[in-house]
Amino acid sequence: MPGWYARTVFFTSDLDRSLRFYHSLGFKKIWHEGDGEGKVCQVGRAGCEIILCEDVGRRDRGRLFIELDPNGMAELKREAIERAIPCKASWWGYDCLQIDDPDGNEMYFPYPAG
Repeated sequence: MPGWYARTVFFTSDLDRSLRFYHSLGFKKIWHEGDGEGKVCQVGRAGCEIILCEDVGRRDRGRLFIELDPNGMAELKREAIERAIPCKASWWGYDCLQIDDPDGNEMYFPYPAG
């Protein structure tokens, strides 16, 4: 594979709970170590991939900045309302929609210009 291929790692205290949360956001499980029994897996949606790692000793959190086009942002907002996914207005260099996972990992979606 040419170039770099990077994924964010979010630590979780309960991998099954995290998988349910990310499935509610439309992510699909791409890979799960240990034939689905392990503590590390990867989820993805439309080219955005996140590695989830269960480690109850880790208390740190991560942040992922995800840009969507206007249609993608409208779809995300609609899905969040339909699925009762908590989100809030935030700012991180831009006005953003913020969604936190159950372990406090943050996803920032900047509003498209225009």
